[in-house]
Amino acid sequence: MEVTCSALLFGSRALMAKVCQSLEQPAVPTNSYFTMHSIQTIRVTGADAFEFLQAQLTNDLRRLESEAEILAAWCSPKGRVIWFGTVFPVDKGYGLSAAADTADAIVKRMTMFRFRSRVDFEVIDDGQTVDPAFLVEHGYPYIGSSQVEQFTPHMLNLDLLDAISMNKGCYPGQEIVARTHYKGATKRRTLRFESESPVSDGDKVSLDGRDVGEVLNVSGRNLLAVVPVDLADAGLSVGSIKLTHNPLPQLEPDTK
Repeated sequence: MEVTCSALLFGSRALMAKVCQSLEQPAVPTNSYFTMHSIQTIRVTGADAFEFLQAQLTNDLRRLESEAEILAAWCSPKGRVIWFGTVFPVDKGYGLSAAADTADAIVKRMTMFRFRSRVDFEVIDDGQTVDPAFLVEHGYPYIGSSQVEQFTPHMLNLDLLDAISMNKGCYPGQEIVARTHYKGATKRRTLRFESESPVSDGDKVSLDGRDVGEVLNVSGRNLLAVVPVDLADAGLSVGSIKLTHNPLPQLEPDTK
């Protein structure tokens, strides 16, 4: 089935334009984050909704004054990604697109950080889905419940996906994210591969029998995996299944 840019699920207009340009189709904003992966919307509303999310998320919500939606992540204090998706305006607040199996847990955890902030949370299941083939093809990570707090933003290429603001101020994990960014210390990245036969999310990626990475998302024989950048073309495998690096030109840094 042909994938058009009306199926795009991430809101950075610059990124959308870049991806759509490669497809030779116009960019069309959408609030769908994830077709076939179930997603739900977390509504964060109330008088302090902006201040609350601005202090929690990796991106700058002030961008929504001129953009339909943006990409962002929510990290633990140790700089590990709890949630990644789109943020967009809704009545009296903001909507966050989340994997369906994570939405309730995210709300429960965010509530712990509410303190005296005048914000309310609501999970809305409106039956939205997203095609995993599209996500893998374009390098968009899908963070389900088994992947929560497993990776840093840089491991997921969130800096390359325009999901991190380096000058918006503090948020959980900000010091770790900034240190990684400014020191250029990202040794592991999300890269795209093709496998000889299907593999599964969470499978270990190995080199000469030594585990060096992990499969992040899979669609058929195409997959995203978090691996050391310098080993991208070294002959990686999942068990006895060989992987072939299939670069993401618009996202991946130089792997040479």
